[in-house]
This record gives sequence, structure tokens and C-alpha cells, in this order.
Amino acid sequence: MQLKVDEMLCSGHGRCAKFAPAVFSLDEAGFNTAVGRVVDVPPGEEDNATKAMKACPERAISDAGQ
Repeated sequence: MQLKVDEMLCSGHGRCAKFAPAVFSLDEAGFNTAVGRVVDVPPGEEDNATKAMKACPERAISDAGQ
């Protein structure tokens, strides 16, 4: 599973890292460190990554395979 973090939509809410800390991390300002990139979700973290994607109020995280 691969997810993309849209650099224009990420507003630094930090919910992604709350729900999937093994997938997402935040910078000092609270923004996802993967903005503008595709993230490979580690095996076993798919459910957490999906929860993080759905929890993003800006919908900045999307399935990179779609």
C-alpha cells in the first residue's frame, strides 16, 4: 500500500501521526514530513494508515495507487 501526502492540502493538524505513528511523522511545525511524496506503508500498518487517511480533515492523504 502506498499513500501520497498533498503538500498543498496538509494544514498541520497532526491526526495522521496520531493514528499511524509508524507511517507518518511530523516536523517541528506539526506538518507531515512526507508532504509531496509517496509513502510506502509497512506491512501490518495498513489499517492504521487507512484510519489516518480518513482522519485528515483536509483530505491531504490519498491512495497513491488510484
